Amino acid sequence: MSQPRAIVPGATYLLTRRVLRRYFLLRPSSAITQLVIYTLIVTARRYGILVHALCVMSTHLHLVVTDTRGELPRFLQQFHRLVALGTKVLRAWDGSVWDHGATSVVHLTTRDAIVDKIAYTLANPVTAGLVQHAHEWPGAKVLVGEIGCGILHAKRPEVYFNPKNPQWPEDASLPITLPPSVQAGDADRFRREITHRLEQHEKQARAAAQRKGLGFLGAARACEVSPYERATSLEPLRERNPTFAVGRGRKHARDAAIAAMRAFRTAYRRSLEHWRAGVRTAVFPVGTWWMRVFHGVAVNDGELAAA
Repeated sequence: MSQPRAIVPGATYLLTRRVLRRYFLLRPSSAITQLVIYTLIVTARRYGILVHALCVMSTHLHLVVTDTRGELPRFLQQFHRLVALGTKVLRAWDGSVWDHGATSVVHLTTRDAIVDKIAYTLANPVTAGLVQHAHEWPGAKVLVGEIGCGILHAKRPEVYFNPKNPQWPEDASLPITLPPSVQAGDADRFRREITHRLEQHEKQARAAAQRKGLGFLGAARACEVSPYERATSLEPLRERNPTFAVGRGRKHARDAAIAAMRAFRTAYRRSLEHWRAGVRTAVFPVGTWWMRVFHGVAVNDGELAAA
């Protein structure tokens, strides 16, 4: 059984979802970009999700978002479902699109963690040896300069989305917002911090490629790869599945995040044991989602701080 996760309104996350067996099904193309961005816009609007960063690689995608209403699980289910269904049509693909593993959801508890994970997200095409600079990537992405002032926009894809259904507008748009923890007056400094961290990632990736005698694939060639091929590079086994990030060298923040997580899990399990024993008056800790939504349990919203 997976560990219980606190879903608290206002939390910011790094989200990662991988394609089945590392097929290149999300390889950059105008149709895939339109599908992903349109789907992201309509589902983010539906569930109160703020989008701060995005990078769609051929084999996986990354998002940095804030869940304003505590509906992250519904957003993930709908967003990934619609992207998968559209991809199956576009690629004439028979079978699963997504890896059978769960979506990686990492709660970003500090500003430094948000900066680091946004830079990590945008640097992905460079660290993968595809392009030398993040802005050269031809797939769906957010640029640093767009955070807090840009807009995602897409027309309704011609596949899957019924134009007669009012929930699928012909045109959709969504602001690329600053994380709520960053004030508007601090936006320029926030973007400079991301740029600095992104440039570090790019520099390290180019140096690593040079040491190995490797070049970069390039944007044009990345768009020519068959979506039915699979990545052949070695990928480390994902032994760890982090639930939070605090940034570099922040021991106090890390200790606080661990304590909050353990407190939530302990309280949740205690309440779940009571509920399973037939005590329907059991009160669950703040952040309880599944049991609250599907079983209507009571939640003590003042018991714990955001985990």
